[in-house]
Amino acid sequence: MLKSNRALTAAAVLFLALSLAQGRAQAPPAANSPIGVTVYDRTRIDTWQWFAAPPQSETYAYVESLLRIGVQQKINHWDWQLELAQPSILHAPTDAVSSVAAQGQLGLGATYYASNSNEDYPAAAFLKQGFVRYRFATPQQSLRLGRFEFIEGQEMQQKNPTLAWLQANRFAHRLIGNFGFSNAQRSVDGIEGHLGGPAWDLVAAAARSDQGVFNMNGNPELNVDFQYLALTRQEANQHVLWRAFALGYHDGRTGLTKTDNRPLPVRQADHNNIRIGTYGGDAAAVIPAGPGSFDFLFWGAMQNGSWGPEAHKANAAAVEGGYKLTSVPTAPWLRGGWFRSSGDKNPADTTHNTFFQILPTPRIYARLPFYNLMNSTDSFVQVMDTPIKRVALRSDLHWLQLTSGQDLWYQGGGAFDNKVFGYVGRPANGHSSFASVPDISADWQATKDLALNFYYAYAQGKSVVKAIYPTGSNMQYGYVELVYQWGVKQRAAGK
Repeated sequence: MLKSNRALTAAAVLFLALSLAQGRAQAPPAANSPIGVTVYDRTRIDTWQWFAAPPQSETYAYVESLLRIGVQQKINHWDWQLELAQPSILHAPTDAVSSVAAQGQLGLGATYYASNSNEDYPAAAFLKQGFVRYRFATPQQSLRLGRFEFIEGQEMQQKNPTLAWLQANRFAHRLIGNFGFSNAQRSVDGIEGHLGGPAWDLVAAAARSDQGVFNMNGNPELNVDFQYLALTRQEANQHVLWRAFALGYHDGRTGLTKTDNRPLPVRQADHNNIRIGTYGGDAAAVIPAGPGSFDFLFWGAMQNGSWGPEAHKANAAAVEGGYKLTSVPTAPWLRGGWFRSSGDKNPADTTHNTFFQILPTPRIYARLPFYNLMNSTDSFVQVMDTPIKRVALRSDLHWLQLTSGQDLWYQGGGAFDNKVFGYVGRPANGHSSFASVPDISADWQATKDLALNFYYAYAQGKSVVKAIYPTGSNMQYGYVELVYQWGVKQRAAGK
């Protein structure tokens, strides 16, 4: 069980947040104004029981608070947006980082503590977004410049609800995302252009990543940049969606030690840049059949380039499918899939074969956030249902393997600080059997502005985990989350 004082603190904060949000939700809607105003407030109570690593504390709770306030305006073909973010961590664990290097940080609470100069109550405020955008003759053609959130794979809005869910949850964020699950999240400074029509979109973007994610100060830029080009198209009366993309990535933080399976002295002597090209595509189809519809999905990518002094060659692929009973009011949906990314089998050669996930939102594909899509093989089933209005249930079951037992167990979502690499790795010790993970979530949209979300997961560690955490190889994680959103729409021109 969690320590009593931490549980009481978490309960008190949740009660306060619920009371505040209830008062806000009952407030009358504000009138339209010359500019639009948005307020986003998220409070989450996290509880961890990491794999045991005595004498450190693997069982703890902490609170995440994120406030985002934005203003925006549209004037003819122009629009602009400014948004401030104020993330805080309350009561991060001070004793959850193991002195045994392989055991490392015992959950994300320890990561927040270590990423903010060992502060247990870190907080900051920074410019989350600040951009101008020009829209050309049609809504599908635009040019945006400044600081903004960028998510690859989500370039076109889908009217088909099944395709929209697949696009947002099974295509987007795999390689570039805003890391929305983290408290400080991720923004980029750059330029983005769209050219398209009702059934197609061509997007090009070039940007530098900003600090944030686990570091509460998201203002500084990182010496990390990417270039992205993608063509997305809808086919067959919006029942088929496909995309082809190319992504260039550069990490010029040459003073940092890279995370890979080479010996530590070799990595410490490596001060070369990382330059990686990723080329791939994806496709999804929704086919009506009987009382529901089948869905099929494929995603794949290949990589080349340089990993410091080594050549980089890697690949990854995903195949998924499911059936949704659309004729039933609750729309139950059963899905299954398989994912595999390459791992490095020989740390002594001159080629780096570990698939590199770039700057993703890892929790979209690893809901229990203790792994990611690098050196990973994942077979899973998931079921979703909406038993009552505004309540969505979901449960996943994952069987996880490491692709190469000579590589590492990787965790993290990419560069977020100029002082740390952004990914951590634990040795596989020649093992590949990793973990099995069942989980369940319930998301309740209580009002138009207020949502309450619950999540619980359990991980049964296998040989990879047992070799590192012999005292206790099982994990539990859960959270309760309150999300409040409020806005004032811009008054129409001429009023």
